[in-house]
Amino acid sequence: MARTKVAAVEGWFRLDAEEPCLLGTRCSACDSVFFPRESAFCRNPACQGTELEEVALSRRGRLWSYTNSCYPPPPPYVAPDPFEPYAVAAVELEREKMVVLGQVVPGVDTGDLEVGMEMEIALDTLFEDESHDYVIWKWRPVGQGDHG
Repeated sequence: MARTKVAAVEGWFRLDAEEPCLLGTRCSACDSVFFPRESAFCRNPACQGTELEEVALSRRGRLWSYTNSCYPPPPPYVAPDPFEPYAVAAVELEREKMVVLGQVVPGVDTGDLEVGMEMEIALDTLFEDESHDYVIWKWRPVGQGDHG
């Protein structure tokens, strides 16, 4: 039986294999953009706005910084067993100019990364159970192909 793909974190990204993207919020009063999404009020301290709309954020950006994670994060993160280290990237989104952290796709480690390189959003399975693949967004260098 085939497993159903579901978002591991609901509402943070578009679960679209062809055009995945992060989902943010834009304040209609001041045009500030936020990630993760906001539903109650504008996070800009100079704004009192409460009218917020969902927006698709840039699918690409430039690598701002990176590191490796050599130990499994604590729960509720579901770490594979055995745990394998992975790279973490801080990417400055193309249009919004905000920096968003995320795991890097498997097969790309810190030796493959360089500050300033172009990165794009990708979808990958974080963990699975008998009936679901729990999918998360990750970063990958542009031109590295699909993972997941």
